[in-house]
Amino acid sequence: MKKKWCLIVACLVMLCCAGQSLAATRAELAAINVSRAGNFKYWTTKAPSQQALVNYVKQITDQKSKDFIPVKDRVAVFDVDGTLMCETAPAYFDELLYKHRMFKDTSWKPSSKLLEDTQRLLQADKYGLSSVESDLLFGDCQARAFGGMSQADYEQYIRNFMQEPVPGLSNLKRSEAFYLPMVEVISYLKANDFNVYLVSGCDRTALRILADGVFPLRPGQIIGTDTNYVASHQNGENGMSYQYRPDDTLVRGPFIITDVKMNKVSAIAKEIGQQPVLAFGNSSGDYSMFRYTQVRNPHKTAVFVLLCDDLDREFGNQAKAASVAKTAASSGWVTVSMKNDFKTIYGDKVKKEK
Repeated sequence: MKKKWCLIVACLVMLCCAGQSLAATRAELAAINVSRAGNFKYWTTKAPSQQALVNYVKQITDQKSKDFIPVKDRVAVFDVDGTLMCETAPAYFDELLYKHRMFKDTSWKPSSKLLEDTQRLLQADKYGLSSVESDLLFGDCQARAFGGMSQADYEQYIRNFMQEPVPGLSNLKRSEAFYLPMVEVISYLKANDFNVYLVSGCDRTALRILADGVFPLRPGQIIGTDTNYVASHQNGENGMSYQYRPDDTLVRGPFIITDVKMNKVSAIAKEIGQQPVLAFGNSSGDYSMFRYTQVRNPHKTAVFVLLCDDLDREFGNQAKAASVAKTAASSGWVTVSMKNDFKTIYGDKVKKEK
């Protein structure tokens, strides 16, 4: 009888495990809830960066403190790729989306000019393209690759691509590749009445779809690289003269701007209209945003920068991590070691493949 019950229990456990997600699902990510006091569970015990964040938030939310910040001024800005989610498997999300469109999507045929420009992108060194020239060319190519696609169709295209597995990491979809400790940070800040914005070099529409259902943010709180939308019958006519028709739909139009470096500062000033008091990022593309947060700010500020120093659970880069850490030390920024400060990154069942 005892053996029989043991077998039944074992079977039930197996059935339960079979029904569990091997990584945090988007619903589970959305359900992460950190209290105002900070009941974090995905950070290592007494992680210096997590403690620095809690100390900062306690100071600026204490009405008796000289550093108290009114709710209306509690603006926090976050980079996304490499800060909130994986950017190295093997590249940025919108770059991978573009390559999928160019090389795997059999439903359309790219023009010879677009194929030629794509080869220039893939062999930037050979063609002598600087990083700035490559970024601008990518923005233009990405806009052309999806040009004329309706807003609804483009959004569905992104959702479909999000279901692809992340190469090099087991049991993980692209839609789930968010850093659990950083999802906790946004939940914690929301609990402390922060106005949180994502300010990313990723395509804005793609980022809105990625964030929807994970973070408690409105579409207007998401800023990214921009491609224009135009009317389906506009045919190049200037928007100052063209009037939207009842039979029009919105379709993808020309590339506008890449949201990195100084462009992040311009976007924050234009779209948020307030200087942030708190900023998170991971690379030189965020340095301008960091400095804008710090300089001549009437409130107490804090800047946190993630170091890509985990080679076992993520695709770290020690040279980049050392360079960012050096800049952070000279700038007064708090470094977040993914290796030492994160108890887990995606969940214990997600493993880096050998």
